Order: sequence, then structure tokens, then C-alpha cells
Amino acid sequence: MSHSPAYRLAATVLHGFDEYRSRFKQITDDASRRFRDAAWREAQQASAERIDLYDEKVQDTLVRLKRTLDDEQLTNFECWREARGHYAALIDQRLDYELAETYFNSMFCSLFHHRHIRNDWMFVYSSRERAAHHSGLELCRVRRVGGEWAAGLRWALGEARFETPFVDLSRDVELGSEVLRRLLPAAILEDPEAEIELIKSVFYRNKGAYLVGRVLGGGEQVPLVLPVLHREGEGLHLDTLLIEPEEVSIIFSFTRAYFQVKVVVPSEFVHYLQELMPDKPQGELYAAIGFYKHGKTEFFRALNHQVARREDQFIIAPGVRGMVMAVFVLPSFRTVFKIIKDRFDPSKEMTAENVRDKYRLVKRHDRVGRMADTQEFSNFIARQDHFDPECLAHLLEVAPSTVTLRGDKVIIRHCYTERMMTPLNLYLETCDEAETRAVLKDYGNAIKQMAAANIFPGDMLLKNFGVTRHGRVIFYDYDEISYLTECHFRHIPEPLYPEQELADEPWYSVGPNDIFPEEFGPFLFADVRLRRLFYQLHPELFDADYWKGLQQAILDGRVIDVYPYRNKRRFAGDDGNGLVY
Repeated sequence: MSHSPAYRLAATVLHGFDEYRSRFKQITDDASRRFRDAAWREAQQASAERIDLYDEKVQDTLVRLKRTLDDEQLTNFECWREARGHYAALIDQRLDYELAETYFNSMFCSLFHHRHIRNDWMFVYSSRERAAHHSGLELCRVRRVGGEWAAGLRWALGEARFETPFVDLSRDVELGSEVLRRLLPAAILEDPEAEIELIKSVFYRNKGAYLVGRVLGGGEQVPLVLPVLHREGEGLHLDTLLIEPEEVSIIFSFTRAYFQVKVVVPSEFVHYLQELMPDKPQGELYAAIGFYKHGKTEFFRALNHQVARREDQFIIAPGVRGMVMAVFVLPSFRTVFKIIKDRFDPSKEMTAENVRDKYRLVKRHDRVGRMADTQEFSNFIARQDHFDPECLAHLLEVAPSTVTLRGDKVIIRHCYTERMMTPLNLYLETCDEAETRAVLKDYGNAIKQMAAANIFPGDMLLKNFGVTRHGRVIFYDYDEISYLTECHFRHIPEPLYPEQELADEPWYSVGPNDIFPEEFGPFLFADVRLRRLFYQLHPELFDADYWKGLQQAILDGRVIDVYPYRNKRRFAGDDGNGLVY
């Protein structure tokens, strides 16, 4: 029996999706072995491989489609309309149907270069208003505590079935139960029916394995995260215990690498996480567990919904305008949109492709909680009246090859999106003394933690960093980013005679990758008061030997992890194997 071209199209796309999911699961399932073996370099490589996998499989499937159908069939919209119906039927009973829909969309967009986006031919909106039915699969394991918090934590850690033993499990559960007794609401503590509930799957990232769930009782609930670390040559230990919603949200931040975690029913998994973190957009949670392409789909649907509400218009982003990127925002959507300008300021010696390479680097790299994740869009279309006139005029002026006006439609050929933050330079204008000290300390920590991950931000000006709603400082301007190991850090040589020091030009040679940390102060801070405070908080950042030491540690193969919680929360304190925020 021969099938129609549309059915063959749908079946070929689904076959490609199945190949992608199979390899995705293999990489993810092996995370427990990498954690057991303390194979940290391999874990970094696996993370990058899994990110690259999606586009690789889309291209493989596109090649297969071109072998299966002729050009006329492949570019016929009626064929795609029919194929969409076949595909929806083929995935109807699948537990990962929403991911399959996104893969179909990726195939359509790859073939038509992100044009002709219509729900007739792809899944602009999901084929299901909601999941057809609950899968019935148990996502969590549950234990009634009955006031025995140490016993509850012993169960929580023991039932995770790590292949490496704990160094001192009794000590860990005692420390953890002490935190619970101190921080849990009275309604939970006093309820004899109180329960610990944990997702069965372990969340692996870098050197950590995280048990995620909640504590319930007395009609209340609080999230619960148990970070377990593997100290090479010793064994496992519970590093801390987190129940504050803000701290848990930071674990799943858009500034961190994606978790490696076994997910059977993605929609139910994400729904559960959103119950723990109701302020997290659904797209961010899909991305956090590795499904970043579907996270992009959810983001796009949410954006379309928000734009349709017409609460506000796109406006130029507040702050200093960039030399490479034009940035605009939809204030009600907490997102910034970044477009590469046609011409850069003279001091920026780079091309648009150089900038794209930098953004690809950040996407694949461990962002260590200090670099914003981005989504990349092609042929983004909105109505002209959705833009503030001044904003649209600016975009048409600085990026005419990217932004065009066709009738009443604004067509943006390429842009990046990031979570909206308050630019650090603007944030400092409204700070009191205590807030200034805290944010400058975190600014320095951000620079240090990126450096520990082999990233040098290049342009460290305050305007290139933002402050999140949690008060964390995040880097978001990537056009001058580089690997730390590519930099040449130098001390400024002593002048041979006084006149050299007074000359307009430096008395020493400067190579293309040379960096003189002693010069950071005047470069970063025009305000002498802020400069002095920053030097007091982070004097090592002005010392070339500090940077050289980090470079050597990286070249020696040391993986310096950055833990997503405060040092004072750690049970063991800093063991020298990582940095905390």
C-alpha cells in the first residue's frame, strides 16, 4: 500500500523526532554515571552535545525529507496542511506530544526559512487545548514524616539510590532536619500527617545532583531542594537544604545550564515544577530541563497572547544605547529584544557573524548563573501599531537590513530575546549605601564566577550587566566575550623615567589580547566613591596574578563549579572545589 506524499512527510518528520528523542535520552540517562565517576569534563561536553543535537537532527531529517519527496511536494502548502493532520493523529497518544509538535515546526521553518508561519501548516498553537488525559504515571515518591524529620530526610536521600555512598549520612540528615525545624511554617511542623514529596528523577547539573519536591502539611506547602555533591575520592554529602521559594527559583534560573533529568511526561513534569515556582514562565521551565526548543515555542505563544492584549507597545529599552545591538522591550512581558545593527561604532572591530558566534558560545557554555540565556528568532512579525513610533524609527534607522516595514507589518529578520533586567548603572542610581555595597559585591562575584567557567566578559562596563528581581547581577552583552584562557593578563611595567608616566601614550607595548587589570578601576567607574568601594570588596580583580592563577587552574583541567546558593547556606562551607554566589 502506497501512502500519500503528505503522510510520508508526516511519518518522516516523526521518525526524525524519534531519533532525536532517543539520543537525547541516552545523553540524559548517562548523567548518573558521570556523577558517580565524577566525570566533570565529560559532563560539560555532554551538555554541549545535547544542545547541538536538536539542530543536527533537524538537518538530518531535512535531508531525508528531500530524498522522500520531490521539490514540488515539499514546498506545497496543501501538502503541509494535510501532513499536519496526519502528524497530529500519529502523536495523539504520545506522552511527549508537545515536543513532537515543536519538532514539526522546526522542520517547516527550516524549509521555508521561518516564513509563512500559519497554524494551517504547522503548530503555531498546540493540537490540544490541554493534555488529552492524565498519564497515570507516578511522578513523585511520598513519605509521611509524623514529626520525624531526620528519618524523613534519611528516606529522601537513601531512596534516591545513588551509586556512590554518603560520607556521613547521619550528619547530613541531622543538619538538614535542623534547617527544616527552624524554617518550616508551624502549620507543617505541627501536622502529624505532614509529608515529604520528591520527584523520582534526580536533576543532574555540573557537580551537583538535586532532589526536587516539596513539604506538605497543615494545608500549606513549601518547595524542597536537596543538593547532593560528589567530593572526589571521598563520597557524597548533602551540601545544603533549600525551602525558600526565591532560593529554589534561582536553582532553575534562566542564567544556568540545563538540567539533565529523566522526564517521561514533559507537560506533567513542568506543571509540577510550576506549582513549586508559580512565577516561572512555562517556557523557562521547559528550557531548564533541556527542552529549550519547546521553551522557545511556549515563549512565542505567550508573547503572541500578551501582544494581542494591547496593554502597551514595544519601546526602546531604558539605559545607555548599545554600540552593536539595538534593544527594545515590551514592558509588560519582562523580555528584551536585541537586534544586530547594520553599522557598529568605530571602536567595535567585528562583524555581525562574530556577534552571532559569541551568542552561540554562550548558548553552549555553562552560564554559571551569571549569563542570560537567549532565544533566537528569524522573521519575527508584528503590527506597526504595536510599536512606539520613536522605537520603530530607531530600529529602521540603525538596522534597515534587519527591520523592514511592509504595509502595516513590521518584519524583523533576526533577533535575540532575553529576560528583562534593570541595567546595573541605572540600578546604582537609586541605591542606598547598603544596597550599593551588596550589588557591587555581587557584580564582582559575577565577574569571578564567569572567569572560573573560562569566560572573560571583555566589556565589563556597568551598563552591560543587569540586576534580576532577586537582586542578582547578570551579564548580558556578549559581543566582546572570550575564553579566559585566550587572554594575556599583564602587570603594567614600571616606567624607566618619570616623563614616560606623564606621556599621553603608554610607554609599553600592547598586544591584541593583552589585558591590564590595574586599569579596570577608572574604566569601570567614573564615580571615584564606587571605584574605591569596589576595590575594597574585590582587590584581587585588579591583580594580573589572580587572573593568571584562574587560567592555570583551567589549563590544569580543574572544573570549578559555581553553586547556585549562598555560601552561608552550605553545611560544609567552601571546600575549595567551587565558587558560590
